[in-house]
Amino acid sequence: MCDDLTEADNQRFLGDAISRRGFGAAAAAVGIGVLLPSPANALAVKGREVAITTPDGTIDAYYVAPASGKHPAVLVWPDIYGLRPAFRQMADRLAESGYAVLTVNPFYRSTTAAALAASGDKAAVRARAGEARKLLTPEATIRDATALVAFIDKQPEVNPKRGIGSTGYCMGGPLVVRTAAAVPGRIRAGGSFHGGGLATTAPDSPHLLIPQTKASFLIAIAENDDARAPGDKDTLRAAFAAAKRPAEIEVYQGAMHGWCPPDSDVYNQAQAERAWGRLLHLFETAL
Repeated sequence: MCDDLTEADNQRFLGDAISRRGFGAAAAAVGIGVLLPSPANALAVKGREVAITTPDGTIDAYYVAPASGKHPAVLVWPDIYGLRPAFRQMADRLAESGYAVLTVNPFYRSTTAAALAASGDKAAVRARAGEARKLLTPEATIRDATALVAFIDKQPEVNPKRGIGSTGYCMGGPLVVRTAAAVPGRIRAGGSFHGGGLATTAPDSPHLLIPQTKASFLIAIAENDDARAPGDKDTLRAAFAAAKRPAEIEVYQGAMHGWCPPDSDVYNQAQAERAWGRLLHLFETAL
């Protein structure tokens, strides 16, 4: 499940689906993409930009929650393109379903979300984010996760008696597992969507942290990620089983790496909606 290698697969897929001119237009910027539907009986929500102090600096993030009441919270780790309109839209939609949602800029040590988005086209954003990502070490993730959960628990819209969920896309998938291990007393559900590097041979591979978690998990895998690393899902299943942690692990057929965010070049609406439904089910049962 490697997000770097499957980028080439995605471009070949796009080359077959649309013209070279169309692909250039699609890849020109990281925008909002498809407008997502609101859930039935959607709650009124309020969102705001927030700044969160960590041992390493100040994280810029987007926080949105239902306009009234107290709710379980969700911490969202974006993909390599960072915090942007598509992820704010996804956060709003999740809040409309009854969750207080914090979506963060994981690259804050090097750049703000706004500066990253202003870098240029998707290739330029990805290159800049790739350099910034080097500072997001496992140790740094622990510090971030601890500070972010502390921020969440102080928000008036959050019910601290309910567990917190975390979701991650692409490079955010491993961060979900690391977050669940860093703050096991609070993280009770984790969703990884086309996550890269969840199970590696490295001594700090995320799957080795599963015994330290107390969460239930949803691992949604892109078909081309699975084709490149078919053994990863088996490694994950074995790790979750050994730790006695519940996990739904599935390869989404026909879905390319990056299929969930609505601004993705390979956005697959049908499979993205199915993954979203499974995420809501996880949160309803685990939080």
